Amino acid sequence: MPRRTSVTLNAVEHGTGVPVLALHGWTPDHRLMLGCLEPVFADRAGYRRLYPDLPGMGASPAPPEIASSDDVLATVQDFVDDTLGDTPFLLVGESYGGYLARALARSRPAQVRGLALICPIGTAVENAERRVPPPQVLRPDPDLLAATDARAAAEFADMAVVQTPETLRRFREEILVGLDVADTAAMARIRQRWTLSEAPEGGEPFARPTLILTGRQDHATGYLDQFALLPHYPRATFAVLDVAGHNLQIEQPALFDALMGEWLDRVAAEG
Repeated sequence: MPRRTSVTLNAVEHGTGVPVLALHGWTPDHRLMLGCLEPVFADRAGYRRLYPDLPGMGASPAPPEIASSDDVLATVQDFVDDTLGDTPFLLVGESYGGYLARALARSRPAQVRGLALICPIGTAVENAERRVPPPQVLRPDPDLLAATDARAAAEFADMAVVQTPETLRRFREEILVGLDVADTAAMARIRQRWTLSEAPEGGEPFARPTLILTGRQDHATGYLDQFALLPHYPRATFAVLDVAGHNLQIEQPALFDALMGEWLDRVAAEG
């Protein structure tokens, strides 16, 4: 297909075999997805993992022409065309990346063989319209925060439901590193036209194996607006994890690994 944009996304790739495209959320970069997914594939051969940076995030450019979520989605469509062509692939999206992933699945229903969503934006795109629980820290560690530099401590505490040295380490290495390099001007421009012009669930139901993971204490995207997506995904496992916020992949890693593994098994069983 002809390219939709002039943007080439920076991407990291690991492994060979069935392609798995992983789309990170708003502001971080590919390291968020790499950090949580590589352990899932550590003992699973035969998968080619693709981790692009979305425009304006990580090392991917966002020239003035990228001015909406439609434009961001177009860069992802170009990436798929350039990297995979018509090859079937699995699709994973986190938060805003989950919103884009659903739209990609709508546009490529025959090509996307399985869809996994991690703390995705639900039916309400804008923050003010979402049904979310109040912020809650279930496992606080004030001494840990006091011993951490002020900016990292503030960013971590803003989302953390579980405050431990391990969740802080992973937050620094997988999330904060992306926040530090984001093109804030480009993101502010895109944010003005954040809602996709076509709703991801506007087409036919997506009838392939799906996983929707949400955190019970996620005060960014919540879990209620994602439950409302279920009629469109008749093959979806829907899980609400307790003691988990918007970064559930680092707060409940064992459950995350188990549920992602089971999703991969379901996709593989489809042939």
